[in-house]
Amino acid sequence: MASLELEKGIEITTDSSPLSGGTYTPPHDDLLSNDCELPVVPDNRFFRWARKVENLLGLESRGIHRVEQHEQSQKTTLSFLQIVMLWFSINTAAQNITLGSIGPGVYNLGFTDSALCSVFGALVGSLPVAYTATWGPWSGNRTLICARFTMGWWPVKLCILLNLVVLIGYSMIDAVVAGQILSAVSPHGSLTVEVGIVITAVITFLVTIFGIKIFHHYERYAWVPQCIVLLILAGTAGPKFNINFQATGDSQTIIGNRLSFFGVCLSAAVTYAPCAADFLVYCDPKIATRWKVFLATLVGTSLSFTFTFMIGVGLASGLQDDPVWAAAGAGTGALVVAGYDGLGNFGKFCSVVVALGLIANMVAPIYASGIDFQILGRYPALVPRFLWNVVAVIIFLICALAGRDHLSEIFTNFLALMGYWVVIWIAITLEEHLLFRRSMNPPFIWSDWNRRDKLPHGLAALTAFCVGWAGAVLCMAQYYFTGPIARLVGAEGGDMGNFVGFAWAGIVYPPLRYWELKMFGK
Repeated sequence: MASLELEKGIEITTDSSPLSGGTYTPPHDDLLSNDCELPVVPDNRFFRWARKVENLLGLESRGIHRVEQHEQSQKTTLSFLQIVMLWFSINTAAQNITLGSIGPGVYNLGFTDSALCSVFGALVGSLPVAYTATWGPWSGNRTLICARFTMGWWPVKLCILLNLVVLIGYSMIDAVVAGQILSAVSPHGSLTVEVGIVITAVITFLVTIFGIKIFHHYERYAWVPQCIVLLILAGTAGPKFNINFQATGDSQTIIGNRLSFFGVCLSAAVTYAPCAADFLVYCDPKIATRWKVFLATLVGTSLSFTFTFMIGVGLASGLQDDPVWAAAGAGTGALVVAGYDGLGNFGKFCSVVVALGLIANMVAPIYASGIDFQILGRYPALVPRFLWNVVAVIIFLICALAGRDHLSEIFTNFLALMGYWVVIWIAITLEEHLLFRRSMNPPFIWSDWNRRDKLPHGLAALTAFCVGWAGAVLCMAQYYFTGPIARLVGAEGGDMGNFVGFAWAGIVYPPLRYWELKMFGK
């Protein structure tokens, strides 16, 4: 253990164990460089108190600073199977069952249509997640720190704000679903949805506050009971699935609904891309190679989404044939409880396990939100991660309590809307990597993560981002707005925002980036 004294600052200590509690100190140069984002930590009562809490509870104190190669050890590296289980655990959740149920229940699609759109939508959406997950071991940086190398120092903050909306919004949806399930299994609804929401929020906070080590341990085993009770759900409800259920509406309307549902399922997966690397920064890149991380992430996410989406589609396909399921309705946690109908008290027990299993889906975004808050700027970076986790939990708790009666609308509108910005950002990132940096060795100098003078200005990226958004708006089909192009597809429109936004950004970025490099040289 070593200590050093900074002028007009506090005495700070370094710890050789990156995952242990106690105060983490970045390199001295990172704190004092004029081109770096982080100022000297002030010596005041607030920061002394925060440091004591971290030491007392053994919290992960490291924030957004890059994990150096010597800190990426075999001990902190996840195996291929562990990475698969990480993503499988995160997404084997009732929230995705309720999402799958809106295919037949909200978009009026048939069983086959819903199954294919949901599964392939999730598979396509998982590809960018697998790509960005490889940045963790490769760079040692968090995902949106890596985004600085594409978006630039200032424009990346827009991505951070949008990602915070995604992360906190997902947790809000999970909390509502969990609250609905717990309320549905309680005798005569004695446990209200509001109380269920509070219970899951508190447990989520207790897991995330300790940091990545506890997070990994939790996700390593959380999938086991969840998988067991969901297999029981598939077994008991499966005979009632109506695999012959057909879509309703004219052919153009069905095509539009297929596009929209595919886009929603794609968005459910792709929105993990801006935080995928956050969970793997301590992995040794020599052991967790890029291809290994890519394949493990792709397998874990696609398997979990396929499993849960298919259960949701099956439950919704039987709504017309089972009055108990019909009373629960598509897009609600109560439909999951109705699927256990006939198992008596054991079914209620399974429902409670399903509800608590949603915490695994909430822990990941809330942990990542604490990091993203710190990336916002100089002074947010000084606030300890665990306090930002508190802020995130409070926000999603309030939003969940306010939106508990409008879950289907939130699903169909929020998820698709939030997917737009991610696919636009992915288009820009892929072109920066494959067109402009592929011939460079190395393509990225990751140690420049906090050097504003070494990062691009981001003019090309920001312009392409806005152009992509313009295309997405013209082609979006949401409850509150249907773009003029989307309106041409069927009676209800067809959401093509993800595809057009990706294409438009991809078309305009290369010439803009060539101009930016010619003008500024970076």
